[in-house]
Amino acid sequence: MLGGRNRRCGGLWRSLCPAAAGGSAWPRCPRALSAASPSSGGGARSGGAPPAGASNVKPLDGVKILDLTRVLAGPFATMNLGDLGAEVIKVERPGAGDDTRAWGPPFAGTESVYFLSVNRNKKSIAINMKDSKGVKLIRELAAVSDVFVENYIPGKLAEMGLGYEDIKKIAPHIVYCSITGYGQTGPMVQRGGYDSIAAAVSGLMHITGHEDGEPVRPGVAMTDLATGLYTYGAIMAGLLQRYKTGKGLHIDCNLLSSQVACLTHVAANYLNCKIEGKRWGTAHGSIVPYQAFKTKDGYLVVGAGNDQQFVTVCKILNLTEVSKDSRYKTNTLRVQNRKELIDILSARFSEKATMEWLQLFEGSGVPYGPINNMQQVFSDPQVLHNGLVMEIIHPTAGRIVVPDGMVGFTHIFGEKRTENRKHQKPA
Repeated sequence: MLGGRNRRCGGLWRSLCPAAAGGSAWPRCPRALSAASPSSGGGARSGGAPPAGASNVKPLDGVKILDLTRVLAGPFATMNLGDLGAEVIKVERPGAGDDTRAWGPPFAGTESVYFLSVNRNKKSIAINMKDSKGVKLIRELAAVSDVFVENYIPGKLAEMGLGYEDIKKIAPHIVYCSITGYGQTGPMVQRGGYDSIAAAVSGLMHITGHEDGEPVRPGVAMTDLATGLYTYGAIMAGLLQRYKTGKGLHIDCNLLSSQVACLTHVAANYLNCKIEGKRWGTAHGSIVPYQAFKTKDGYLVVGAGNDQQFVTVCKILNLTEVSKDSRYKTNTLRVQNRKELIDILSARFSEKATMEWLQLFEGSGVPYGPINNMQQVFSDPQVLHNGLVMEIIHPTAGRIVVPDGMVGFTHIFGEKRTENRKHQKPA
């Protein structure tokens, strides 16, 4: 169900109709509008399904979400809501669909792996929102939905009669969430919002990269993902608020505000002490040592968050005299004398292979770890133990594998991660 290309109405809409879905309130499919292939039902691991019962009811079972978002921030938020049990209907453009359907290679069959990675647990329909019939259908869906999520430029949906004030009239209970680049008002309100632009404007790129190098974009779209997580949390809070008051509300999430909020101590350093942010590579501006060190055959990250951990690091490195040096006795002194200390530590780390250092640090109480590539990540014993990989059966792409973000909710769901979950077949 991780939406295939557009198809005529059929199994998807039958699953939405009351007669076929055990009383679902979703309206029947108008013949004039086509439906995309449904998104893959939740994650699956081959094996028996967990026993039915109250302990296996997901937190958002029964919550209906109308998802008018594209690309990453919105789809990531609604995917997480779907993982918690919500029924998510993703609305796409006829023909092209979500922009990320074309983002590749790689493709799984004809499907973009990028698109598949953030659109599981959704059913996808194609609606021409430039057509009055399409607008009417969106309004009908919204009337029986709990949550309405969109990421259009401010004012665009209002022009179609689908803004918050319009939807509130027919669905006063609706939790309506808007995701934009810069907010609902202001001098940049009409600009399109993309992760890399917001990362630049917000200052994230200014503090990312080598100390003497150029600004760098993080390896994944962290501004989009942070906004998606803020959105996800805000919608959960909105549902709770509605439970308390019986009234819906309008949530405004945007990339710029989310990323500025995520500057945390870097922003606080400037706002309180006028200390300008800078690039530190893998290092930390306020903690030493806290960075990657080159070994004989790779890299190892070590962080000494307090003075005792620094003494332990020096003991492991057989540099006990360094821990006794008056220049390095406290973290404040180590920050002040960063270059000399890092030169000493770097020289010692280069003498052994990564695995040797890992063995020496094991059980020390000092935070440490290798810099893994993807093959190493998904071979890591802790990653395997935590069950962070989920299989999904897709109607056209076949078997795909994605990271499982809901592993932390194991006990909420009453599932044991050591037991595989049954494959959920597409509608």
